Amino acid sequence: MKQIINRMELRFPSGSVNESFARGAVSAFVLCLDPLVTDLNDLKTAVSEAVTNAIVHGYRDTIGTVYITAVIYADGTVQVKVRDRGCGIPDIEKAMEPLFTTRPDMDRSGMGFAFMEAFMDDLDVTSEPGRGTLVKMEKKLGTLSWSEDEE
Repeated sequence: MKQIINRMELRFPSGSVNESFARGAVSAFVLCLDPLVTDLNDLKTAVSEAVTNAIVHGYRDTIGTVYITAVIYADGTVQVKVRDRGCGIPDIEKAMEPLFTTRPDMDRSGMGFAFMEAFMDDLDVTSEPGRGTLVKMEKKLGTLSWSEDEE
């Protein structure tokens, strides 16, 4: 089991205004790893796509709660989990195909999972219809630039 150095949790209403909040909060959380700008942008894009999926597809036309947990491990890996308790995904394999979307009425490109997969080192999606979806992503960002001993 990897050693956890830091952890954060967020929860917020599934309004589209909160997508940028989530992206900014997670990116600020990982700054202690002194990531490359390109890696930070990749993480921000992946978080943005996962949160947007929860808002647009998970909760559709209702407001629910989006949950984010981010963990920094001692080896400089960051794990981000984005979870909703929305409608769930009946066919994850189909949903992860590039250009597939359940919301063509909203001009969705169907590239969210493809972007997450391309920008992160690891992506795992679990879902149950009627119970919600969990997107778990990991990316190695750097080395820790502080320790708990610093005050």
